[in-house]
Amino acid sequence: MSYRNCWSLYKRTTSKKMSSFWELLCHGLGRIACANVLSDLYAMGVTECDNMLMLLGVSNKMTDRERDKVIPLIIQGFKDAAEEAGTSVTGGQTVLNPWIVLGGVATTVCQPNEFIMPDNAVPGDVLVLTKPLGTQVAVAVHQWLDIPEKWNKIKLVVTQEDVELAYQEAMMNMARLNRTAAGLMHTFNAHAATDITGFGILGHAQNLAKQQRNEVSFVIHNLPVLAKMAAVSKACGNMFGLMHGTCPETSGGLLICLPREQAARFCAEIKSPKYGEGHQAWIIGIVEKGNRTARIIDKPRIIEVAPQVATQNVNPTPGATS
Repeated sequence: MSYRNCWSLYKRTTSKKMSSFWELLCHGLGRIACANVLSDLYAMGVTECDNMLMLLGVSNKMTDRERDKVIPLIIQGFKDAAEEAGTSVTGGQTVLNPWIVLGGVATTVCQPNEFIMPDNAVPGDVLVLTKPLGTQVAVAVHQWLDIPEKWNKIKLVVTQEDVELAYQEAMMNMARLNRTAAGLMHTFNAHAATDITGFGILGHAQNLAKQQRNEVSFVIHNLPVLAKMAAVSKACGNMFGLMHGTCPETSGGLLICLPREQAARFCAEIKSPKYGEGHQAWIIGIVEKGNRTARIIDKPRIIEVAPQVATQNVNPTPGATS
């Protein structure tokens, strides 16, 4: 998700005087940025973080009043997610920039048994994904609600309510830490994993396949997608690349190589109420003997992931942990 786009969302909501909404949005952006940074540790099965730094680009297009309102909320969201992860932000860097830029560094010192090298997939493993795809689509089309020429392209396949729910679901998923999945990687003997972000599901699968010690390839048969976003993507032609696996994600789930006999148990366990609400996982493909490549079959099965936001409080109060 482009934070340039998020700034335009802020401008849209503030122009409508929806103060509570943009406060939650700005706080959520901080949480999402922190979750995205931490996923580099979680993808290796590391569940504990010793220290975090926050990198913040403050938009020089903001007025002083806007800056004083927005930036503290973003920083608080980042800090709250770090606290949820059991760590704290001890420093960082702030610069002026044309648009808001959020990022950070997460570091830890751990024992060899506390991390999982991402290079041990074997033929017969299955691929598991822990968050649905389509966040970029959901955020983009949410902005289209105020752009008639763009909304007209998709209004026959999606309603305004569908878009609002998909947007809220995307925000909820992006803000959720991958920490639970990282811990369960140890429980269920994961052989390799990566987090899904800017290269899309296929790009990250290809990168992971290239790292394998064994001669294997990944084949993806199923694509879990936020409800209605597959139809939106199809209506837009090749604009998003969602069905081809090239659509970028922000703070996406973990793509994990698991022994076949363990995968279903992993997917069931991660949904347990003891880990909190909202965690999901799907078996999306297989690991077979090959030449360290990854591909999506010609007609993958689209798994429509229904929104959970109707039954959850997905936007934590600014300044509070979730």
